[in-house]
Amino acid sequence: MTLRKRVIVCLDVADGSVVKGVRFAGLRAMGDPVALASGYEAAGADEIVFLDVSAALDGRETLLDCVRHTADGLFIPLTVGGGIRSVEDASRALRAGADKIAVNTAAVERPALLTELSAHFGAQCVVASIDARRTRDQWEVFVRGATTPTGRDAITWARECVERGAGEILLTSIDRDGTRAGYDLALTQAVAARVSVPVIASGGAGSAQDVRRVLTETGADAALVAGILHEGGTTVDAIKLELANGNVSVRAAV
Repeated sequence: MTLRKRVIVCLDVADGSVVKGVRFAGLRAMGDPVALASGYEAAGADEIVFLDVSAALDGRETLLDCVRHTADGLFIPLTVGGGIRSVEDASRALRAGADKIAVNTAAVERPALLTELSAHFGAQCVVASIDARRTRDQWEVFVRGATTPTGRDAITWARECVERGAGEILLTSIDRDGTRAGYDLALTQAVAARVSVPVIASGGAGSAQDVRRVLTETGADAALVAGILHEGGTTVDAIKLELANGNVSVRAAV
C-alpha cells in the first residue's frame, strides 16, 4: 500500500502572532495563528505545525495558551515545538492539545531527551526538528533559531535521532528558508535515504511545483509550506491539485 503524501502548514509564532522571514531573519507578522490554522484545515491541509520560534532564544516555555486556542478548533494533527526541554514540558503541550512534539535545540544539547520522550509518549509522538545549513562539505546542524552552529553533521544527527526514538524528522534548509527558491532537494534526499522514519521537507517552497518536486524526487513523506500560503502566492487546494495531477497520492482537498 502506498502511503499518501502530506501537505503540512507551518505556523512560526512569536509573541502570539504568526511570523515569516528569510533564513530565519527579518520576521514579519502574518496574522493570528488560530484563524490561520482553521482556514488552512478547511482548505485541505493534512497537518499543522506550530513552532514557537523565539522560545529557545528567550529560554522560556512554549506559548501554551496560544497552542490551546489553536488546537481547540482543529480536527487535523497538530505538532508543537519550541521551548520543550523535558518530559514535563512535552506533557503540558500535549495536554494543551498537541498531537506530536517537536524538539530541536534541547535534543542537540541533551540527546537523551529523545529517548525519554519516546519512552513516555511513543515514537509516533516525537518529531526531531533539524535546521541545517551547507558548510563546506556537509550540512551542519544549527540551533537556537538557526543562530548557533553545532559542528554536527545533519545526516549523522538525523540517524542518531531515529536511533534514540524519534518517529519523524522535520528537516529545514536554512539556506532555502523563505527564499522561494525551492526545497534543498539534495539535503532532503540525503537524509531520507538514511533514516527509516518519515521525513518532512521544509524551507524554500515557492510554488506548488516545488512541493511536487520534493515529494517525487527525494523520498520525503511530507512537505512543509508557510510563506507562500500566508502571502497568497498559492493555496493548499492548488498544491493538492498539482500533486494529484502529477500522480502523487494525497488526501483530497475539501
